[in-house]
Amino acid sequence: MELKPQLDPRRRPGRGASTNQTNRFESLVNVGIDDGWGREEDLPPLRTEVSVEVPRKVITRNSSPDLHFDRSINPYRGCEHGCVYCFARPSHAYLGMSPGLDFETRLIARPDAPGVLKKELRAKGYMPRVMGIGTNTDPYQPIEKDRQIMRGLLRVLADHRHPVAIVTKGTLIERDLDILREMAAENLVRIGISVTTLDVDIARKSEPRVPSPARRLRVIERLAEAGIEVRVMASPLIPGLSDHELEAILEAGKNAGAKAASVIPLRLPREVSELFQDWLEEHFPQRKERVMARVREMHGGRDYDPEFGKRMTGTGTYAQLLQQRYRKACKRLGLATKLAPLRSDLFRVPVEKGDQMCLF
Repeated sequence: MELKPQLDPRRRPGRGASTNQTNRFESLVNVGIDDGWGREEDLPPLRTEVSVEVPRKVITRNSSPDLHFDRSINPYRGCEHGCVYCFARPSHAYLGMSPGLDFETRLIARPDAPGVLKKELRAKGYMPRVMGIGTNTDPYQPIEKDRQIMRGLLRVLADHRHPVAIVTKGTLIERDLDILREMAAENLVRIGISVTTLDVDIARKSEPRVPSPARRLRVIERLAEAGIEVRVMASPLIPGLSDHELEAILEAGKNAGAKAASVIPLRLPREVSELFQDWLEEHFPQRKERVMARVREMHGGRDYDPEFGKRMTGTGTYAQLLQQRYRKACKRLGLATKLAPLRSDLFRVPVEKGDQMCLF
């Protein structure tokens, strides 16, 4: 029997991963085999499936020293954008699904999230701090067009005057300019637009359902025109493949209206490493060894070092040079590496029907 871990490309058009290997928590493994009948079967392409989750809580807390926020919200689990390098892929294993093609085809929406968020913000003793959205999966992935969960969350945050930092690659954020403009006027919102490469071919292969680099730069332009602070995020940069574009990405972001910039080199936690290496073998086989050698150089000889303080930057000569290039480019272009904090002192709980009014 011949094992066929990779799905036929005809079954995965517009997908990033090439396999759907069983997640790390399962004791049994599903594999494709030749049934011996000696004939080809034309199986249908993988379609996106969306199921619904009813959450009891939507605010997730973290204590990571690498992050500038201690709480976040995920409107969706999984992401149809299909970025092969996505560090969030392993989270799908906790749902009993594969970090491979399941992650980008079997999505979970949380339509009740805005209502649950409202209850959490109204809880006695809640103390506001910047809320991160888009830090795991993209809140503006294609299914948001119909579901509008992110828009509902934004409306709740705006009504409570709660600060929020958003990261996305999706152009659908332009739909919410009315709410974002309102929040920006009170310094309650900041947005990071991820531009991983300016090379259309690399972008199409590594992030197949993400808008083109040029289109994302246009998003930066529109947000900036609306008076919203935008950060161009050169993240992740792939060593030996897109790292040479760092300065060009930052300059393009600056020209589009970005006020700040950041850079994070490629991270390959858990199953992401194998998925990414399979992708390299399929699309850039001649560069695979060079890319992985540079990745391992930044992580002490391993595919990934999860240690706080190292995982987002890497270590060693190459990582240091990358940070030097980033700082020099920001200084030359007038891009900030840090921005003034968003306001938390405006937070309020809107009065709703049935609430006890205050006498003073």
